Amino acid sequence: MFLKYLPLAGALLLTGAAQAQVGITADLGTTGAGFHLVVPMESNLNGRFGANMFNHNFDRTTGGVDYAIKGELQTFDVLFDWYLRDGSPFHLTGGLVYNGNRFDATAQGNQLGQLTLNGHTYSTASAGILKGRIDYRKAAPYLGIGWGNALANTNKSHWSFNADLGAFFMGNPNVNLGSYGCTVSKEACEILFKDVAVERLRLADDVDSLKVYPVLRASLNYRF
Repeated sequence: MFLKYLPLAGALLLTGAAQAQVGITADLGTTGAGFHLVVPMESNLNGRFGANMFNHNFDRTTGGVDYAIKGELQTFDVLFDWYLRDGSPFHLTGGLVYNGNRFDATAQGNQLGQLTLNGHTYSTASAGILKGRIDYRKAAPYLGIGWGNALANTNKSHWSFNADLGAFFMGNPNVNLGSYGCTVSKEACEILFKDVAVERLRLADDVDSLKVYPVLRASLNYRF
């Protein structure tokens, strides 16, 4: 939903920066592939507004349970670059990130087609599908440093490079996990659901350390 307002925001920024030069960037890094619109705010301050996306599937074993994980990384940036000295490419960056990162996890049975949850072993045929989602709060503050200025006109070339090193704070993860399609008796399914609830708490504790997302990004800039 946020994405559909991005062109409007860009148009408003361009209108506000009438007669001023603007820049665009093509980015690649830990936030995926993306782009940013760069506009001048003050003499030593630029604003950067853009989006980054990346999908990554992988497997992870945690607590004896094998998970197939589908990662969907999607962030939208409102960043401000402060250049400490005139003409210097070094800058400090602060701002806010709309964090749409999420991970969908599906438990996989072992070679015998079994899952062990909370010390109890179930067949995948009887336990149904064990799947969940890990996501984070949407508003994440960003802090970092960088090198480069898409709006610099120190040479005749309109092309330049930029590098970012920083992080945004995602906070505690939201972890949902459930079993769908239990085929055994009601009593056995109730025990399974309790074990799944324990597994959800264990999984939440396991991923709790990922509160800060590192950003390492390189950009190719063009100045209009």
